[in-house]
Amino acid sequence: MADKIMTSRTPSPARKKKPSTKPHVISSKLAYKGKVFSVFSDKVEEPGGNINTRDVIRHNGSVVMLAVDESKDPNDPEIVFERQYRHAAGQFLIELPAGRVEPHEAPLAAAKRELIEETGYRAKRWTLLTKYFASPGFLGEWMQIYLARDIREGAAVPEPDENIEVFRLKLSEALALIAGNKIHDGKTLIGLLLYEASRRTGPV
Repeated sequence: MADKIMTSRTPSPARKKKPSTKPHVISSKLAYKGKVFSVFSDKVEEPGGNINTRDVIRHNGSVVMLAVDESKDPNDPEIVFERQYRHAAGQFLIELPAGRVEPHEAPLAAAKRELIEETGYRAKRWTLLTKYFASPGFLGEWMQIYLARDIREGAAVPEPDENIEVFRLKLSEALALIAGNKIHDGKTLIGLLLYEASRRTGPV
């Protein structure tokens, strides 16, 4: 009689139940109000009944502009970048142009305005690539990345405290910088890699 072969099944990990309700905000106190953002100290009751204090940075939102020039080489377009010193990071960073959305301003209007102010470039075609939270653990800031095409140069009008070097790189050069750990700005990494991925899957 053939021996029975005993098999064992690895139990599947237990699925965590999705929270059915959001925490209840008991109170919200303004702790700091600055030019760019405000900090609120919120007392919240979690769905399980625990009372916690959450310090939250409130920001009106930002736009990021991925401005590309496909006229010379559509297979490897040039992209507009900025290099500037970031005090919080303590170093110079290579970034895509970006800026904050003013109160009651439409995000696309803000993107067009910021691209002109920081770089002087204007674009005829605009496409929203994505919208995401920069750091949702404590920061309530939406960031929206726009693809700007059919660009033309112009005069920049930067803010008095902005010292920006504007330059262009081919997409392949920018991706090589990412691979070489030379780009450390989150919005720039997201924008470039999403743009490259979308080019692989079809027209943007």
